[in-house]
Amino acid sequence: MSQKLFTGTGYLTKLMVRQNRLKLLLWLVGLIAVTLATAVAYPDIYLDEQSRAAFVLTMENPAMIAMLGVGYEDYATIGSLFAHEMLLFTTIAVAIMNILLVGRSTRADEEDGRVELIRSLPVGRLAYLNGAAIVAVVTNVLVAVLIGTGILLLDIDGMAVQGAYLYGATLGATGLVFAGFTALFAQLAETSRGSTMLSFGTLIAAYLVRASGDVSSEALSLVSPLGWTVRTEVFVENHWWPVYVMLAVAVVLGLVAFYLNAIRDLESGFIPERAGKWSASVFLQTTMGLAFRLQRTNLIAWAIGIFLLSASFGAILGDLEVYFSDNEFVQAFLAEGDNSMMEQFIVLLMAIMALISTVPVVMTVLKLKSEENKHLTENYYSRAVSRSRVLGSYVCLSMIASFVMQALVATGLWSVGVMVVDDALAFDTTFASALVYLPAMWILIGLAVFFIGIAPKAASFTWLYVIFGFVVIYLGDILDFPEWLNNLSAFHHTPQIPTEDMDFMRVLILVGIAIVLTVIGFVGYNRRDIQG
Repeated sequence: MSQKLFTGTGYLTKLMVRQNRLKLLLWLVGLIAVTLATAVAYPDIYLDEQSRAAFVLTMENPAMIAMLGVGYEDYATIGSLFAHEMLLFTTIAVAIMNILLVGRSTRADEEDGRVELIRSLPVGRLAYLNGAAIVAVVTNVLVAVLIGTGILLLDIDGMAVQGAYLYGATLGATGLVFAGFTALFAQLAETSRGSTMLSFGTLIAAYLVRASGDVSSEALSLVSPLGWTVRTEVFVENHWWPVYVMLAVAVVLGLVAFYLNAIRDLESGFIPERAGKWSASVFLQTTMGLAFRLQRTNLIAWAIGIFLLSASFGAILGDLEVYFSDNEFVQAFLAEGDNSMMEQFIVLLMAIMALISTVPVVMTVLKLKSEENKHLTENYYSRAVSRSRVLGSYVCLSMIASFVMQALVATGLWSVGVMVVDDALAFDTTFASALVYLPAMWILIGLAVFFIGIAPKAASFTWLYVIFGFVVIYLGDILDFPEWLNNLSAFHHTPQIPTEDMDFMRVLILVGIAIVLTVIGFVGYNRRDIQG
């Protein structure tokens, strides 16, 4: 390719860094802080051989293998325990960061007209994509180096130089793979919504393929980039080949993306949008109908992914029962408690699935802010439509989405689990364990509405609360958070059915908080200026 195609890359790279500096800083600080804080906590958790034996026992069962990946043969050091429990989920977080970063800097900027404006200046055809690629590479290198160096400086048992930097390199390399996928899909799809949907769909598919392969077939698991991630065996064997493979795949994806970007027209894609109808239906002519139509594909894709993910965990329950029945040590361990390991696993699974389901729910209500940023809400208010009606349509749609997503979680887990487990959970108990998280999800909706009405420029900070909820659920006990900090998460107050009884007072308080936040948001939205 001619060098002129990349003219102006340096200036555009600086522009993108400036445009995304706050988001990048928050991502880097969050990833590094959570990783290092968790690593510091591990020596105080696994003090003796008995605690490590309990860890090995938990990680060897099929459910945890599906959730976290294949285990190690040797858990002699704290490093091996930490890597097995933390690497995969941290990798997913890095992948999400890259999808959002590259998606925002490519197709979204093109859709908003920024790329067209830049192209009117003396810059190369590929300069904008090249700038986005450089920002992604630098960001992932920083993740790899800073996390690797931070782990090394902690001087924890088993966390030597090679393992520390392999841990960081694995995160960075996986991030580059999904940055490459996002750059590729930005050329294929005609809209930012389409490219983002394809990117997140690829991430979900990679997780499902890895989960299925780790339990049943290693060859299947090796199809997924996340399958390569868990086979680095960080802090034990320290295999570097998965990192090299991921870097090679990232380079190939990047080259294909550059080629497609060079031959396509601006604001076009290789996957054409389906032609619409000549006339709108009665439902589409309502604010609720339009809000749904704008997000229909995204919601359907998330619904399918969530159902398949919960169904895959339901399929694991059969192997879980066999594992427990054949393991005398497990039976002795369970005899000490009132709840079965399956019930304890379902409690953790429902909490994590509720947080995953919260993502499309929050995206639904924040779509209004996105439309406002693009000056599209002016089309609403040029007609005889009230602000409350428009905002109410997005809120109602997000609440319906929350119910549908949680119902799909329960349906997927129960419908498959009942076929593979002789003594599976009852239908009503399964649904109760999923739907009980609705009030916590509604608080997230209320928080998003609060920001839209009171501080619209801070609306994206809703995602920080979602991340905080995951940290509390998954790492709260490990990091030994003070109770007041745990109490800040709405998900922490949700009754853990079936291991706990239903607490209607707690649920009503959560609903009340959601209502208050939503009402304040409505009042603020009606009073503030559009684009305020």
